[in-house]
Parts: sequence; C-alpha cells; structure tokens
Amino acid sequence: MSAVIASLVMPFDQILDRGFRGPLIKGVLGAMLTLGLLILLAGWGVEALAGGSGWLATAAGVLGGVAGLFAAFWLFVPFVLAIAGLFLDETAAAVERRHYPGLPEPRGASLAAQGVFNVVLALKVLALNLVLLPVALLLPLVGGLLLWIVAAVSLGHGLFEGVAQRRMPVAEARVLRKRREFSVLVVGAVLAGMALVPFANLLVPVLGTAAMVHLLHRGADGPVR
Repeated sequence: MSAVIASLVMPFDQILDRGFRGPLIKGVLGAMLTLGLLILLAGWGVEALAGGSGWLATAAGVLGGVAGLFAAFWLFVPFVLAIAGLFLDETAAAVERRHYPGLPEPRGASLAAQGVFNVVLALKVLALNLVLLPVALLLPLVGGLLLWIVAAVSLGHGLFEGVAQRRMPVAEARVLRKRREFSVLVVGAVLAGMALVPFANLLVPVLGTAAMVHLLHRGADGPVR
C-alpha cells in the first residue's frame, strides 16, 4: 500500500520541475480544448435542431451548452486516455530522469503497437460510456457510480499498461498489470474521482501517467527495466 500512496503523492512534488512543466501544460491545454469543443458542438447541434433564430433558438443553444457540459464530463475519461497517450512518453521520461536515473533507455513495444492499444482502449471506453449515458439520465446516482467504476478500471488499466509498454511488449505489460491489479485499481479509482471534479480533471492525463510510472517502478518486485 505504501507504493500506492507514494505513486499518488510524488507527481505533485514534481509539478514545478522544468522537465515536467512542458507535458503538464500541454496536457492541461489539450484537456481544456477537448472540453470546450464538446460543449460548443453540443450547443451548436441543439440550436441547429431548433432551427431559425430568435429566443427559441437562443434558449436551445443555452440548453445545448448545459447538455454539452454534462456530456463533456461524462465522456471525459476516454479523452483523458487519448490525451495521456499523446504525452505519455514525455511525461514518463521526466519522471524517470528525476526519480529513477539508473534505468536504461526504454526499449518496449513499438510506437505502432502502443498507438493501436491507446486508440482501441479509448474507443471501447467511449462506447461503454455512451451505453451508460441513458442510465445516468434516468438514474443519476446509479449512473454516477457506474461511471466512476468504469473510469477507475479504464484509467487504471489504460495508464498502467501504457507506461509499462515503454519497457516491455504489450502482452508482458498486461501480465504485469494483472499481477498488480489491486494497486492499479486503487490508483485508478483515485484518478477517476479526480476526473469527475472540475479543474482537477484537467490534471489527470499527465499526473495520472506520472502516478503509474511510480507504481510501475515501486512494485514489490522492484523497478522495471
């Protein structure tokens, strides 16, 4: 359990590091852009369906914006995984330079294999979130609980296997994740909670990646090389 706590705390200690600021800023900007586009598209879509102009179309646009805000938070986890994939290597390298300087250069899965993994996982999570959306609208408490569970598993599995693939093939990363399943899911559950909190969710792609790098190298079997 100490490895889990350290993995969650240590990324915050590195926020001011020069090598860490770059991916953090880019990750936050990417998350903000994604949320903004989702809200704008939803507002535009509802207003277009209302047709014409005037107060009815304006009111529809406002309602669409509110609906878009809800949808943005609901669908944010798959986008977190996609954004994290863009900055994963840069973030992981920054963490390893400071905390694990003795590690050799990563020689894991190919970039193509990592890219396929990230895209497939993000699409699966997106599809599952869309299926659960009607449940959330009809039964908000049940839907919210289901969303958190899906987010915990998705972020835990996706981010851990993503950072592990830098140092081993995809199949080996999955085996290692299963061996450390409890720790992975605990960290994933905390990240899922952050993903549902406004503003804190913008930090999840990079801080979540950093947390999983620490978890990867602080397991009972020692640093992964």
